[in-house]
Amino acid sequence: MNDRPATSLPAVDRAAADAFWAAYSAAHPSAAAGAPEYTVEYFGDSPRLADQLLRAVTHGPKRATAELVDAYVAGGDLLPRIGGHWIACDGTGRPAAILRTTDLRLATFDEVDEAFAYDEGEDDRTLESWRREHRRYWTRTCAARGATWSEQDEIVCERFTVVWPPELADEPTSHER
Repeated sequence: MNDRPATSLPAVDRAAADAFWAAYSAAHPSAAAGAPEYTVEYFGDSPRLADQLLRAVTHGPKRATAELVDAYVAGGDLLPRIGGHWIACDGTGRPAAILRTTDLRLATFDEVDEAFAYDEGEDDRTLESWRREHRRYWTRTCAARGATWSEQDEIVCERFTVVWPPELADEPTSHER
């Protein structure tokens, strides 16, 4: 139940996130019991980017995300696990969606493929734009924490589904119907 802080983002609304989780847990008790830990965090490193990427999840095609292993370590967080949950907040720190991890793999920058770039659902969904934008992002975020980004750094490539709130949730799997 870690909150990964970001320097240019406001604190998350922990009480609202806990209430959001309680509502999801009541509606999906076995999913919540099978992976009861969750993180509360943002996409991106600014309120504007958090809102933009969250919108790509809640009203668009974004069903994957990538983060450096070193960013998890720097934030004191463990790597995500399949079946785990995270509450994605908007740029003001309010919870907006609960995501559930469905696939994970570690890769270096040059090992990320076109299919993953497409699933991230950003820009024009090409590997070329994925590389351009993530190069910028990781150069900036590493510098902000006093590190230097390298294309050889390990990346957590994570795919997810939206599981809450019901009006935004992806098609339920057969065991949830």
